[in-house]
Amino acid sequence: MIDRYQTPEMALVWSDVSRMGRWLEVELLATEAHATLGIVPHDDAVACRSSAPIVDESFVASVMAREEITQHDVAAFVDVVQEAIGGTAGPWIHYGLTSTDVVDTALCWAMRDAADLLLSAIDELIDQLVSTAKTHRETVMIGRTHGVHAEPTTFGAKVALWALQFDRDRHRLRAARDAIAVMKLSGAVGTYSNVPPEVEAHVAQALELEPVPATQVVARDRHAEFLWACASIASSCELVAVELRHLQRTEVSEVREGFAPGQKGSSAMPHKRNPISAETISGLSRVVRSNLLAGLQDVALWHERDISHSSVERVILPDSSMLVHYMLRRLRRLIERLEVDAARMEENLHSSHGVVFSQPVLLALVASGLTRDDAYRIVQRNAMSAWEQRIPFRGVLAADPEVSSRQPAIDLDAAFDLRSSLQHVAATFAHLDAL
Repeated sequence: MIDRYQTPEMALVWSDVSRMGRWLEVELLATEAHATLGIVPHDDAVACRSSAPIVDESFVASVMAREEITQHDVAAFVDVVQEAIGGTAGPWIHYGLTSTDVVDTALCWAMRDAADLLLSAIDELIDQLVSTAKTHRETVMIGRTHGVHAEPTTFGAKVALWALQFDRDRHRLRAARDAIAVMKLSGAVGTYSNVPPEVEAHVAQALELEPVPATQVVARDRHAEFLWACASIASSCELVAVELRHLQRTEVSEVREGFAPGQKGSSAMPHKRNPISAETISGLSRVVRSNLLAGLQDVALWHERDISHSSVERVILPDSSMLVHYMLRRLRRLIERLEVDAARMEENLHSSHGVVFSQPVLLALVASGLTRDDAYRIVQRNAMSAWEQRIPFRGVLAADPEVSSRQPAIDLDAAFDLRSSLQHVAATFAHLDAL
């Protein structure tokens, strides 16, 4: 992933130093486990730990240089580690293990840590959304379906639904974290032929991972589940971003992204104030969703293992984690700094001449004794007339004999009462208290 879309914490999880550091810890724990079984001499196990190299950029460079010869990353790693430890202890490193024992265990460990960072970021976003929703609980605006004015709502109610959706994503991510917090040290085809199950159990306990039955690899449906959680979060981020992009259009102009001192919206047009954060989030979500497809294709491997998944995962797992972490952070800042124009929202609501109250009028006519079809015909005719003539819908209704003749059975004041339309918005907010 390019630096632009990395966060320092997530970049650290997926760095080469971190990756090889995890490999080394798995190797050392396995050696110590063998020692408890009397397979590795105790003193050699102690020497492996005390003489183990420091995994830093220099160490990584040494492994990569060795890989030019071995054409195998783990084999190169083992060579460098064994040489650094030396003596009688060094040869015990990687005893009974296959490369994937080490790689898959370390990878799941990294994914678990990545999931923890994502969970923290989504917690922060949800907290911000809940706060914004409550602030704008009574901020009236028009609700739109198909992009067309529908009925009144509040901006707070809109944001509350976003918070609830991200809470569902949070549950998906927690489940994915549990699915991926696993490991295996069971050898070339998963039969423990050269490494006792006790070694796996020892390493699992130390790393707080769950040992699972496997072939040479941990089943890739687990990795796909993690990528699905990432893709779902990215899609939710885009849901919010697309809405905020629309609401920032000049013709709508109900919200604006925060604009810092000295910031420029366009290199050519000084008046521009563009929705760049929302647009960036929309774009990055496409990358994360495409990574999910690649992850699903990685599930089907030949027999007990091939490496068709390996090169893919080197890209999609770090990139998806990094992008989603970045998107969550950026969206939280966007919501925190969002400028909400309540006056413009109310102005837009009333710009459709009151036709957005058509359903309360329809229901009032039905309640007065008309059939629904007859009532619909009357309301539709008058609404269309009000819209085409750009005149108040209520006045058109009052002048219609089919409506006026049914008064006082129908109460136009009640039908056009904005407070009545929004009287049950609290039902949505009741769900926020459980978050």
